[in-house]
Amino acid sequence: MVKQIFIYFFAAAFIISGCSQSGRRQSRQSAELAQNRRESSRSESSSNRKTVVKVEKEHGVKYIWVEINGLKLRFVFDTGASSVSISSAEAAVLYKQGALSDEDILNQQYFKDATGRISEGKKINLRTVKIGDRILRNVEALIVDNPEAPLLLGQSVLEKFGKVSIDNIKGEIIFE
Repeated sequence: MVKQIFIYFFAAAFIISGCSQSGRRQSRQSAELAQNRRESSRSESSSNRKTVVKVEKEHGVKYIWVEINGLKLRFVFDTGASSVSISSAEAAVLYKQGALSDEDILNQQYFKDATGRISEGKKINLRTVKIGDRILRNVEALIVDNPEAPLLLGQSVLEKFGKVSIDNIKGEIIFE
């Protein structure tokens, strides 16, 4: 399991963009939309207050509970992952529960995982990501085409906070 988590540790680290003219135009539009989303999600979480979340630890891996579009899921706290990563199985559950809609699917993306393998995935918009009492809006994530891939909470969420720290003695992660 730990080896599998390591393989997906950097799953979304390298995104490969398309080469067609329409792909470039779509990439520019996607970049502008992403910038607007980043600004709106940053402004909502940029207060100086602290949010403390309990950590569950299994086989050396830290997990936290995160609410995605109203559905509570257990994520690997992964500072090395470039984005939030969701397995195709979890995405199907989100879709069936109404927590993910067709409008949330942005486009196809290619990414390179830690093994060097290039895979196809779907880039999606998470309307809300709730960590403790903090809500982030419009966070981009990647659906990995692997039903057994772990849920990774990566930098596309963590960078929305000014500071994230781990208290290993208390078993807590502090978001500021």
